[in-house]
Amino acid sequence: MKYRHYYIIFLLCSFWSYNAFSQINCITDSISPPVLTSVSVEPETGNTKFTWTLSRSPGIAAYVLYSYENGDGMPFSDTIKNPLATSYTLSNTVTKYKSVSYVVTAMRLPRCTSKFSNILNSIFANAVLDTCKKKIVVSWNSYPSFPVKVTGYSVLLSVNGGNYNELKNAGPGETGFTVNDFTIDAEYCFVIRANLEDGTFSTSNKKCLSTKMQRPPQWINADQATTNSDGKVALSFTIDPLSEIKHFSLERRTGTAGTFQEISKPVSVNGSVRFTDDQGEKNKINYYRLSAVNNCALPVMISNIASNMVLSLEWSGDNISLSWNSYKKWLGTISSYRLFVNTGKGYEEKAVIPASDTLFVQGYHQIMYEVTGNQVCFYVIASETSNPYGIAGESLSSEICTNPTEVITVPNVFTPNNDLDNDLFRPVLSFTPLEYHLIISNRQGNVLFETRDYYAEWDGSQNGKPQPQGVYLWFLKLTTPSGKVISKTGTLTIIRSR
Repeated sequence: MKYRHYYIIFLLCSFWSYNAFSQINCITDSISPPVLTSVSVEPETGNTKFTWTLSRSPGIAAYVLYSYENGDGMPFSDTIKNPLATSYTLSNTVTKYKSVSYVVTAMRLPRCTSKFSNILNSIFANAVLDTCKKKIVVSWNSYPSFPVKVTGYSVLLSVNGGNYNELKNAGPGETGFTVNDFTIDAEYCFVIRANLEDGTFSTSNKKCLSTKMQRPPQWINADQATTNSDGKVALSFTIDPLSEIKHFSLERRTGTAGTFQEISKPVSVNGSVRFTDDQGEKNKINYYRLSAVNNCALPVMISNIASNMVLSLEWSGDNISLSWNSYKKWLGTISSYRLFVNTGKGYEEKAVIPASDTLFVQGYHQIMYEVTGNQVCFYVIASETSNPYGIAGESLSSEICTNPTEVITVPNVFTPNNDLDNDLFRPVLSFTPLEYHLIISNRQGNVLFETRDYYAEWDGSQNGKPQPQGVYLWFLKLTTPSGKVISKTGTLTIIRSR
């Protein structure tokens, strides 16, 4: 450019040097300036095209184009030695980097030029990819509405070298637009077009960018929130395997009216996050969610919510009523609940409960003979089905225990007459004793029956000989599952005439 300026100065000096003292007074001998009608950039070449109207003054020999800044003009073109010229194309890349203002003058020999024309500037388009918020911010400077009014701006978009299509029709006062939906790993090129009232337009430079960005997960599955044997809530999440994000924020909310609070910043390992919450209140319902966090510490994807199940227990006569909160909230559905009971020999599955129920009544008489421990304990398992990502979640509720009912009932009459009705005698227990000793004797103190097997029954005989009708004595000593030692005595009447 430096050499071009020297060339322009040399050309102008040669053009005007024939008689410096006979030049026309340009201040008093006014020349009508032309009107600069258009400045437009060719997006593909970067060339700038100019158009103007002819000066109304006679004797015009040439036109000169200037770049204009802060009231000063710098000529950048050869003098256009055609008095009828109304256009010019400038091969220059400066409009790729900024907006440039221009003016044009008319020149009469020997070197008398008009005042500067009106000012027109090129439109400079810029586009910035915000990977944190997943958006493209497109901006441009306004184009002057003189001599032709600007009616609006068209934001033109080409994707991967395709045709340009209008993405946005902006108003004449707008200078920006945000693209919130775009394809990752593509080339986006933008051109701004100022639409003018006379049907013409002025275009900007072409601004291209690559939409390469950190790929967020398209889904996060909360696999389960399950209560482990320590009463702590174990959490598991599975993340979209195509995700490039490895950092996450785990939040907890206690109760339906609480607010989510961050409890951990886990990092995924092989597409999963596992965490054990040892600070949550285990007897309260806690809700959990996992958010993928991008490089700007902003959440870009949130999982479904998972909740632990809290089991409660109430006695109602001989029945134990169990209730729990419905598991929330798998991406699939709950297939069923399963009830597990530990009567002292480890947990065993006792019932399968429909997904629509969160209440189960366990008759104590149905399990009382299985009770060998000092407590009866329960938990519920919820199972998932139809998960869209093929993950089968399973969640355990909290465990709840109750003391067994230690009731001893001893009949005082039985009729061993082989009619299959009340033919046998034994104490009725609501539990399985740890130790057991039963002795039956007659009034003379002779032992007729003795056993340490709580299942054993007396048929009213001794060594196969039926005992006569009358009153007999019994003695019972046992140890309950809770460790209590109980001794009882009483009488038993045999009736044979019935």
